[in-house]
Amino acid sequence: MAGAANVELVAVSKRYGSTVAVDGVDLRIPAGSYCCLLGPSGCGKTSTLRMISGHEEVSDGDILLGSRNITDLAPAKRSTAMMFQSYALFPHLDCVDNVAFSLTMKGVGRATRRKRAMELLARLHMDGFADRLPGQLSGGQQQRVALARALITDPSVLLLDEPLSALDPFLRLQVREELKVLQAQLGITFIHVTHSQEEAMALASLVVVMNQGRIEQVGEPQAVFNRPASVFVARFIGGYNLLPARGDDQAGAIAMPGGAPPGDAHVAVRADRIRLAAAPPQPGHGACEATGLVKTIEYLGLMVKVGVEIDDGLRLSVMLPEERYLAHPVALGMRVSAAWARDDMHVMTH
Repeated sequence: MAGAANVELVAVSKRYGSTVAVDGVDLRIPAGSYCCLLGPSGCGKTSTLRMISGHEEVSDGDILLGSRNITDLAPAKRSTAMMFQSYALFPHLDCVDNVAFSLTMKGVGRATRRKRAMELLARLHMDGFADRLPGQLSGGQQQRVALARALITDPSVLLLDEPLSALDPFLRLQVREELKVLQAQLGITFIHVTHSQEEAMALASLVVVMNQGRIEQVGEPQAVFNRPASVFVARFIGGYNLLPARGDDQAGAIAMPGGAPPGDAHVAVRADRIRLAAAPPQPGHGACEATGLVKTIEYLGLMVKVGVEIDDGLRLSVMLPEERYLAHPVALGMRVSAAWARDDMHVMTH
């Protein structure tokens, strides 16, 4: 494989007529990273990926790969490879010839290109299916063939456009694990578009959260999850309660030590950091608490999700480990106190 390379976007924008899909993005992805571009539909993540690959023109700005400016280069000249969401395999070619297709176009001899294709199929545990047509393969098998075809060009950067979205949940987990192992083995830069928070957290060494064509936050998965930079990130990543902050004389919000910060502030509290009890907790221990009624209970296996409507008219989502829930169960309509440590409150003003 080619050596890994840094990818840098400098003030990159993409416009489709009057619509701005990507708006002045600055981003540096270190060589050898597994980077996930994460965000809802229409946030600009796929347009960003396609500009890096050369399948979309850049409206403004520059894209650098290592020391090279690749902004205006054709896709085949960039040392990148794109794995499309649809896989785009040729239905009349067997697996070996699908994987070897780009080498065929470059005039590489049949024996050499087939040998290289078989090496990649073996690495992805598909050498036993080498003579099959795409129509004879499952979705997961087609995905592996498409991945091998992308890798045969020895790219410095592999670009993946929602590669797991068409797979069933069990296979999605299996292929997700394989992708992470493969990236570590190859050592090249992976840039992976997804709308799945769980997928990004499991795969990425670098998460880029996008919203309305702009970057909301960049960081390691643990940092993004534990310290969301904005209300949008906290909502999109999930696992947080977002409650309006207030001073002591305001209703319908959560009291803040020392009064509320200026502006439209919110308090973010992780759902798994909240404790429930049938009676209010003892004072002290730096705890914040609210009382309310249990409105919903969802058993999720390892965790139990409890919805509590607190007295200020707000809703709390509480995630309890199954063991804790079984030791201290709650019931619908039960009056409970919800408590959390002050250190677990994260204040956001935008």
